[in-house]
Amino acid sequence: MIERQHLRIVAMIAKKGTLTDAAAALHLTQSALSHGMKKLELEFGVALWHKDGRRLRLSNAGESLLNLAERILPQFENTEEHLAQIAAGKKGVLRIGMECHPCYQWLLKVVKPFLTQFPTVDVDVRQAFKFGGLQALHGYEIDLLLTPDPLFIPTITYVPVFQYEQVLVVANDHPLATKPWVRPQDLANDTLITYPVEPSRLDIFAQFMTPAGGSVKRHKTIETTEILLQMVSAGRGISALPRWLVEEHSQSLPITPVRLGEDGLSKALHIGYRSKDASADYFTAFLEMAKEIGASTQSA
Repeated sequence: MIERQHLRIVAMIAKKGTLTDAAAALHLTQSALSHGMKKLELEFGVALWHKDGRRLRLSNAGESLLNLAERILPQFENTEEHLAQIAAGKKGVLRIGMECHPCYQWLLKVVKPFLTQFPTVDVDVRQAFKFGGLQALHGYEIDLLLTPDPLFIPTITYVPVFQYEQVLVVANDHPLATKPWVRPQDLANDTLITYPVEPSRLDIFAQFMTPAGGSVKRHKTIETTEILLQMVSAGRGISALPRWLVEEHSQSLPITPVRLGEDGLSKALHIGYRSKDASADYFTAFLEMAKEIGASTQSA
């Protein structure tokens, strides 16, 4: 019979690579670890890993068990965390995943009143996922996913929060700052600064540059919005961000939003959640607050 400990061991072997390191991380002796897994191998008649020098390499059977571990272990952890919260007198924890880098400041506008209204609920915000946001939802790593690119499937419900326009942002003295809108070829001599996201997932490439066969002189990445905008305002490059964010920062920085294409590039921010999980009062309250603040952002 496959037990939780077997899943933990296989996951740690895959992570650490050696029996010694895996045993130490799990606070087990090497003999106890080996003995437990050997019984499972004998039960099913398969080897779970092979030795490759000092390191261990998972077999096909081991990879199958690892796949199960990556799906099941987060659910154990989620339930245990929830039980611990209840034992501590809290209703729970709301874990929010983000696939929208520039939306962090906007999210804080929702989190602040939420924490005030629900003092027994904690909030955790996560931006790094092992398999991406949708997989993190299915794997119970997060409870809500903030994304501008929803993938509609039956098990996930998406709530539209607000519409926004993705724009080019340039320094006030940049030659493009006076244009009503820009074409992909207008950016050929510029350095484009973006968040560290796969280019195929960036709207500036996927929906503007690539379809037209456009390119930029150089593409560089910066993790934080504040530094990115400082670089743009200093004339070190251009970027593409939501208009509402650019207009907020244009009050303190010499930056200008410019429309991408004559018709502009329209986007919508969504919050996704597992369809079966929208029962807690604090859960639905967060969604309502998000829509309310989203409406004020859209009309600003």
